[in-house]
Amino acid sequence: MTLVEKILSGDKRSIARAISTVEDGHADATALLKAIFPHTGKALVIGITGAPGAGKSTLVDRLAAFYRAKSERLGIIAIDPSSPFTGGAILGDRIRMQGMATDPGIFIRSMAARGNLGGLARATVDAVAILDAAGYNKIIIETVGVGQDEVDIVKTADVTVVVLVPGMGDDIQAIKAGIMEIGDVFAINKADRDGVLRTERELEQLLSISERPDGWTPLIVKTVATENSGLEALAEAIASYGDFVAAHPDQSAGRRARVAEHRIIELLRDRLLRAALGERFSREELRRQAAEVADRHRDPYSVVDEIIARLGISAQ
Repeated sequence: MTLVEKILSGDKRSIARAISTVEDGHADATALLKAIFPHTGKALVIGITGAPGAGKSTLVDRLAAFYRAKSERLGIIAIDPSSPFTGGAILGDRIRMQGMATDPGIFIRSMAARGNLGGLARATVDAVAILDAAGYNKIIIETVGVGQDEVDIVKTADVTVVVLVPGMGDDIQAIKAGIMEIGDVFAINKADRDGVLRTERELEQLLSISERPDGWTPLIVKTVATENSGLEALAEAIASYGDFVAAHPDQSAGRRARVAEHRIIELLRDRLLRAALGERFSREELRRQAAEVADRHRDPYSVVDEIIARLGISAQ
């Protein structure tokens, strides 16, 4: 069997190998992704985002267990902060989710953010496509938890769950971060703490003054992940948004088109950068030019113009 056939059959080793291939940028990654693309588009992709300390990992762990109890096949991608030395993931959510690691119906992968400001690894979309093609019903993406930089999740997930906790000023942080615009469902986790009603009221007020273009009113769910409380309500809220999207195909098609446009631009940017810093402009030359810019012997704009010219593209 070919690698693609093994992926389509759900072979975990092949899935892991394929994700490593795209994450490391191997030469055959594009051909692999082209081959599996016709087999994608069936999974529900759930993004879990929110401030650090909100309990996202525990919520993902318990939500995954809830779905598994209903015989769902589940893929989990946990985006971790990057090591400044190796570029690898330094938290390792697979370690924190040991209870699910041996479940044959769950595939868990930690990926390093590698400096991406959106809180998502560059290869996250490709990893989602691989898991989708492998037949996983639901794919959960847990972002790195950097607050203001997590809005890119909306360009990848079908439904975005924003996790807040009482007493941490998350409502104010949400406004600053633009999180209010991306949340389809809001989960107030650790709802056994004092201040949960206040947080819920403030969230309702904020949502009441902002109208979404698609007409959806985000749902608010209270959870206590450590006690398995509120998980069914959270799953129902996620399903409700999925039903809403299905009932409004014109708007959902527009969103899919915007996501596809973003993906094309992202791939184009990545491919052009590789070309610029590969065949036409070596890393060593870049370092020399950077040193000249640092010493004020050259300006960075002229360096970029030179790189673009070598690619045969007009800078105008």
